[in-house]
Amino acid sequence: MAADQITLTAETGRPIGSRSSRRLRIAGKVPAVVYGAGTDPTAIAVTWSELRAALVTDAGMNALITLDVDGDERLTIVKDMQRHPVRRDVTHVDFIVIDRNKPIDVDVPIVLAETEDDHLKGLVIDQNLFAVAVSAKPGTIPNEFVIDLAPLTVDEPIRAGQIELPEGVELLTDPEDAIVVASVPMSEEELLADIEEVAGDVDEAGDDEEAAEGDEAAAEGGDDAEAAADEGGEEA
Repeated sequence: MAADQITLTAETGRPIGSRSSRRLRIAGKVPAVVYGAGTDPTAIAVTWSELRAALVTDAGMNALITLDVDGDERLTIVKDMQRHPVRRDVTHVDFIVIDRNKPIDVDVPIVLAETEDDHLKGLVIDQNLFAVAVSAKPGTIPNEFVIDLAPLTVDEPIRAGQIELPEGVELLTDPEDAIVVASVPMSEEELLADIEEVAGDVDEAGDDEEAAEGDEAAAEGGDDAEAAADEGGEEA
């Protein structure tokens, strides 16, 4: 379970703007904002190394973080983390203030348990869900859900509703959503046939598009001819 033993000092009064944010990141800090629970949004900055250490615990992104904002301690959780699209550097963080006595909605990671069950040998195992949404009070949020593959068959996937939830934790994901499915691998002949079918669909789509473009060009030509005829009639 997550625990709120992590405290970060939040620097307030940071300048707003891309240049100021860039200077903060160069200095090893991350621009952020903290809001929620009736408090006004406050622009802050936190030390990246300390934040990273908080988020690599067993609780991961659901770690409970106490922010010291000018002496005012606020229990928070990371609501959103923005990254640079190429470098993947963290560029901004949203902290939301939470009440330890009220449930919050979070995503909990799913981990597949290792298994050597004979009934799964030779099958293709696909994990469809890597996290499920739950509602739980801070301090009771599971770090992860470990899924036992023993019930898995080709005919019946393991669904979200089969997760054993701790007391006080409510599943928000559709219980019928498949977490993991098993299938019989395709033979080489079936694979080639599938590839040929896809290629045929692509060619057919291309032919339809060319035909549509031809019809559109013909329609435009007809409109031009009609306009020219109307113009000639007016001149006569």
